Amino acid sequence: MDNKIIALIVAIFLPPVAVYLKKGTGSDLVINIVLCLIMWVPGVLHAIWLTVL
Repeated sequence: MDNKIIALIVAIFLPPVAVYLKKGTGSDLVINIVLCLIMWVPGVLHAIWLTVL
């Protein structure tokens, strides 16, 4: 339970870091960085989807 809360907080404030901690380097991280550069909200949603759900 506590790990999911921490993952959610990191995913909201630092989406690429959350994806990196969960999935490592790879296509998911690159996609998240691109989404964060385009707009912040899609990057956050992508990070939450990968790390918490």
